[in-house]
Amino acid sequence: MSVRVTMKDLARALEEGSGVDEGINLDRDLETMAFSELGYDSLAVLETGLRLGRENNIELDDSVFADLDTPQQMLDAVNDALERQAAAS
Repeated sequence: MSVRVTMKDLARALEEGSGVDEGINLDRDLETMAFSELGYDSLAVLETGLRLGRENNIELDDSVFADLDTPQQMLDAVNDALERQAAAS
């Protein structure tokens, strides 16, 4: 069974790395909103993605995060990298 990053993992990484804007409920809003609507800029998205990569021992190029608009897209990118790494081992 391979390791998968969950939305809860992503919420924790966002909160630890960049904080949470007042009025945002990451438990609810993370599922349906874009990073920009949640108050996260491209640097916060990049830092969160790299943090998740470090925590899961995967190397992710910065460019992976350049065009991500939603938390689900980030989860998909990180989990795809995890699956590729597991397949290569």
